[in-house]
Amino acid sequence: MTTPHDVVFLFDVDNTLLENDRVTADLRNYLERKFGPEKRSRYIAILEQLRSELGYVDYLGALQRYRLESLDDPSVLMLSEYLVNYPFANRLYPGSLDALEHAREIGPTVILSDGDVVFQPRKVRRSGLWEAVEGRVLIYVHKEQMLSEVERHYPAKKYVMVDDKLRILTAMKDLWGDRLFTIFPRQGHYALDPKALATYPPADLTIDRIGDLVNHDLKAMLS
Repeated sequence: MTTPHDVVFLFDVDNTLLENDRVTADLRNYLERKFGPEKRSRYIAILEQLRSELGYVDYLGALQRYRLESLDDPSVLMLSEYLVNYPFANRLYPGSLDALEHAREIGPTVILSDGDVVFQPRKVRRSGLWEAVEGRVLIYVHKEQMLSEVERHYPAKKYVMVDDKLRILTAMKDLWGDRLFTIFPRQGHYALDPKALATYPPADLTIDRIGDLVNHDLKAMLS
């Protein structure tokens, strides 16, 4: 039986370690430039529809649906190439890798992300995050519903979750209670949503940027 770690650090990806809002803006600009406003609007509409159905952004799934509407449109191949070769390493927030290294001084760091089974792992790899956490990567459809699996893969006496969504932090806290310490970097549109801020309780620690994590004595804070 695996001996539990004293603490395991769990890090979200989108708008936590990587500026996904910028990725989406780049995609919109690319679509506008290459294909025009009509095709851009249609793809984005499909993307948002899928987000509401699945609970996460599925770029490739939206592309598949778009293709079904335009089977004779060769531009779909260009968009596919753009997505799979996007330079995600350029979109890491300043200090993201330093934050992972800082946490790693105390316990293992693990990527815990929502997403699809193809594009999200590629994003994690191309950004350099996969290597930064030494391959400790978990990607689920709804990660807050998979905490028993997290415990099975990375048993620990205590967990720290770093995420830009208070909804996720609250749901995990409801299940793990005092075993979970939550950290909320106020980055991205979810973290700045007034409705979410008013709806959910504050995290155990709120920071303005992920890079600010290195300024905190995590060991003392957790003890």
